[in-house]
Amino acid sequence: MTNHPVVTHQQWLAARQQLLEKEKAFTRQRDELSAKRRGLPWEKVEKTYVFESERGRLTLTDLFAGLSQLIVYHFMFGADWEEGCPSCSFWADNFNGIDVHLAHRDIRLLAVSTAPIDRLRQYRERMGWSFQWVSCDGNDFNRDYQVTFSPEQSDVTYNYRPMPFSHPELPGVSVFFRDTDDTVYHTYSAYSRGIDLLNGAYNYMDIAPKGRDEDALPYTMAWLKRHDQYDD
Repeated sequence: MTNHPVVTHQQWLAARQQLLEKEKAFTRQRDELSAKRRGLPWEKVEKTYVFESERGRLTLTDLFAGLSQLIVYHFMFGADWEEGCPSCSFWADNFNGIDVHLAHRDIRLLAVSTAPIDRLRQYRERMGWSFQWVSCDGNDFNRDYQVTFSPEQSDVTYNYRPMPFSHPELPGVSVFFRDTDDTVYHTYSAYSRGIDLLNGAYNYMDIAPKGRDEDALPYTMAWLKRHDQYDD
């Protein structure tokens, strides 16, 4: 970083304005992409799913809580795990407090995992989160939406392509729409880098001088810990 170019204000301003044009083009492209995303065809959810919640058993329709749009974050927390995935915990740190704003745009946000509801509640309390979290332990929801796998599977489909089995749980987000007759449609799912935009902290890093600063690490997010496990 010490060898980074240093220029006069006028030179900096010229470079910044040049970049601004590219940022504006990217914003227009992102708006176009978002419109195409909303224009995707839908598929009707034919299967009945029953989830465990702190308020008892809930169907997929119940999860909408009277709203018409539902965003489900598939949080990596296996049925036999003692704590949630550090990376998904990093994503979930960005969820607190936004649910009230989303609800005013007719959107319900929650997390779903295969771990039992009592373990989810304990971990949520430890992390200081307030968003709703339900368990799909006992149903096929996470398997059907291609984020939970069995070690017996030699090949799995993740991010819409086949790949060798690597982990029993992987992250993703799925979106649903509830019609006035309570018919539910699956409208969108994203996985892997497709969920980057849901992490506000990463987006802040992307405008900092060092960016995410992960290139020299043994693997992406090797620096990451749960927020209660950092030394300082």
